[in-house]
Amino acid sequence: MGMRAKRGLRHSVTCVLCTSVFAVLCGCAKHDSSPVVVYTALDQSFSEPVLALFEERSGIEVRAVYDTEATKTVGLVNRLLAERDRPRCDVLWNNEVVRTVMLKRRGVLAAYESPSAADIPAAFRDSENYWTGFAARARVLIYNTEQLEAAQVPFSIEELGKPQWRKRVSLAFPMFGTTATHAAALFAYMGDDAAREYFRAMKANGIVIVDGNASSKDAVARGEVPIGFTDTDDAQVALSQGKPVGMHFPDQGEGQMGTLVIPNTVSMIKGCPHPKEARQLIDFLLSREVEELLAKSGSAQMPLRPGIPVPEGNPSLDGIKAMSVDWDAVEARLGASATFLEGLFIR
Repeated sequence: MGMRAKRGLRHSVTCVLCTSVFAVLCGCAKHDSSPVVVYTALDQSFSEPVLALFEERSGIEVRAVYDTEATKTVGLVNRLLAERDRPRCDVLWNNEVVRTVMLKRRGVLAAYESPSAADIPAAFRDSENYWTGFAARARVLIYNTEQLEAAQVPFSIEELGKPQWRKRVSLAFPMFGTTATHAAALFAYMGDDAAREYFRAMKANGIVIVDGNASSKDAVARGEVPIGFTDTDDAQVALSQGKPVGMHFPDQGEGQMGTLVIPNTVSMIKGCPHPKEARQLIDFLLSREVEELLAKSGSAQMPLRPGIPVPEGNPSLDGIKAMSVDWDAVEARLGASATFLEGLFIR
C-alpha cells in the first residue's frame, strides 16, 4: 500500500522543505513508474513523512516496511538475509551503521555512488559506495540536574567505574541497538582486553541495566539514578518535555577518544526489483533538505554537513569531538562483544 492517504503528514513536511533540486522530479515524474520498496529502521513517525514527501515529489509509489522497537533493526536485517537470493526490497534505510556493514559483507548490498553524497564527509561513507551515512545521533551522558551540576558530570565514560558512581549509572542492555554498536566500537578502539576490563569494572560498580536508551533516559529523568548512557535523540525528547535533565558529550578533552557518532545509512539492495527508483530514493534521502527535515523533527538528528540549519537548543556536530571509527573493525567485533556482554550482564 502507498502513502497517498497520508495528506496530513505530507503537509507537515512540505512546509519545511522549499524548492530544491528535487523539484525537477515533479516535472518529469512518470505516473506509470514502478513502486520502490524500502525497509527502514528509523522510527516510523520520523521516516514516514520523509518517504511521503518523496512520493509526492517524484510520483513514485513508496512501499515501506518499518522496523519495531522490539527488534532493534535485527528483524529487518534477518529479513534481508532470508530474501538475499530473491530480493523484495530495493532500499535499506537503517538507523545505524554496523549491521549495514554486516549486510555488505554478506553480499546483500549493491554499490551506488549517489551524486547527493558528494559533500558528505568521507568518515561517514563506505569507501566502495555500498552505504552512505546521513543525519546522525551521538552517544551521550544524560544527567539529572536536580542531583548533579554540570561540573560534576564525568568528563569521560571511563570514570563511571569509580566508587562514587556505584549503582548510580544506567545503561541499556549492551547487546542491542546503539548500545551494542557503542560497545563494539569500544572494543575496536580500546582493544579487546581493555574493553573487557572496562565493562567488568562497570559491572562490579553496580551499573543499572535497563531495557533501552529511552528507559535509561527515563530512569535519570525520574531521579532513580543521577546519570545514564543514552542517544542524543532520546535526551532531546526529555529536554523538550521540560524534564530536569542535561546532556553531556563525554571524552572531549585532549587525548580522549571523543563521543561515538552514529549516522543513519542508506543502501541499495543487490538484485533489487526496481533499481532506477531505488537510486532516485537514495538521492533524495541523501539531500541536504532531508538532513534539515530530520534535524527539525522530534528525533533531532544531527546533519553531517556544515551549513544545514539546526533548531536552537538542538544538538549539533559543530564543535563535537567524534570518536575515530573504523566501521569494518567495529562490525568484526560486534558478535564477540555481544557474547561477552551477555555473559557478563545476563547469565
